[in-house]
Amino acid sequence: MNLPNKLTVFRVILIPFFLVAFMVPAIPAGKWIAVAIFAIASLTDLFDGKIARKYNLVTDFGKFMDPLADKLLVCSAMIALIELDRIPAWIVIVIIAREFIISGFRLVAADNGIVIAASYWGKFKTAFQMFMVILLIMNLSENFPNASQGIQIAEQILIYISLALTIISLIDYLVKNHKVLTQGGM
Repeated sequence: MNLPNKLTVFRVILIPFFLVAFMVPAIPAGKWIAVAIFAIASLTDLFDGKIARKYNLVTDFGKFMDPLADKLLVCSAMIALIELDRIPAWIVIVIIAREFIISGFRLVAADNGIVIAASYWGKFKTAFQMFMVILLIMNLSENFPNASQGIQIAEQILIYISLALTIISLIDYLVKNHKVLTQGGM
């Protein structure tokens, strides 16, 4: 297993540690530990792709697992944020539905011998969602009560931009790869 794939697997391994730090109230400074773990996991996404492309280490495993690892990380965090009333459930449902659609689409493509790598829009969506999740976990309005209204407005803007990018990236995947649907017997 090459270094980029190890970073992808490491990102998946970090998810339970992130969730425990974030969701167990008895952990001192848990949300800050969770932010650190989530940020490290997010950075592995940046580095695994750069290393894979720079050193020609792109593999089918990486093309499949890298986006899956991102989905697991971001969706786990957003589900936890629902419980803390930091993001509306319906938005998370739309985001997760997109992820299931794309995963199913990739499976159909794989059955036809086609591996669909992450697109520019998909990567942009993931990066933006990761940034949004970090800010929502930090919950800065707790630390800066005088600025809480402005912070909450900024958080809402980030949430809706993430939602828009989710939908745009879904449409982009479907349009660019529509032939997979016809080849797959759909």
